[in-house]
Amino acid sequence: MEPTLRQFRYFIAVANSGQISRAAMDINVSQSALTAAIKTLEETIGTPLFERHSTGVTLTYEGNLFLEHARHIMANVEEAIKLPRRIRENVSGSLNLAMSYTVAGYFLPPHLARFARNFPNVKINMTEADRGAIEEGLVAGTFDLAVILTSNIINQEDLAQETLLQSRRRLWVDAQHRFLDQPHVSLQDIAAEPYIMLTVDEASNTAQRYWNRTPHNPRTMFRTSSVEAVRSLVASGMGVAILSDMVYRPWSLEGRRVEVLPVSDPVPTMDVGFAWPKNAKPSEATKAFIEFMHLSMGREHPMD
Repeated sequence: MEPTLRQFRYFIAVANSGQISRAAMDINVSQSALTAAIKTLEETIGTPLFERHSTGVTLTYEGNLFLEHARHIMANVEEAIKLPRRIRENVSGSLNLAMSYTVAGYFLPPHLARFARNFPNVKINMTEADRGAIEEGLVAGTFDLAVILTSNIINQEDLAQETLLQSRRRLWVDAQHRFLDQPHVSLQDIAAEPYIMLTVDEASNTAQRYWNRTPHNPRTMFRTSSVEAVRSLVASGMGVAILSDMVYRPWSLEGRRVEVLPVSDPVPTMDVGFAWPKNAKPSEATKAFIEFMHLSMGREHPMD
């Protein structure tokens, strides 16, 4: 018995949401159908993909490995169905693409690799930069397009933007942390813990904005631009952090486990998407990349 595409879709939905009930609402199916599909998939593969607990589910080690392949399979299916039309048009040219650090490290590489395979006549000139330099480059015409944290964009007057992905921010803790036994964790609870503050891509500024809406402040014991440093420190029990699901991986480089928990107070998502100059006419190569990303992300509304 082979896994079905429906099972792959259901599995990805549950992995993304962390709760079967929420995943059922997200993809508009019954909770019982979703539960049955996941159970059948686990039986077919021969190993549990999720660990069940009172607040939802988390991926097992095998589940994390399976998730990456499942996402590639679904993305390739979308490409197989929809991209031949674009390939027949023999799109060529160049695309000056800017990207922020987090996007370059945790979001864009697999999409770029698939785009290059499907559009071999498009040359992508890639630049990694901070938000300010990207915004200036878009306005000056140095960059045609950027994939950036749209939730950080300042220049709303000259730049248009579109969000492709909204990644939840959740609390990272070590595998023995006392918060794992609590039904809820608030920013007040977190303020009592040593906190590891990520600074890359203005993450600390974003964090301070939602902390400022409360009477509490994080007890920051270390600031770093490295997501992997945060992961290692959290996994070893040195502190906690609130970061997005996009950069979450359950294992540190030392092989220690990082667990995630929802925060009961409002914490904004990390939004990833396109930015481009409002008055610029996109080239065919730019249009092709935008359409490709829409298909990869399951969206249907290319930029005009």
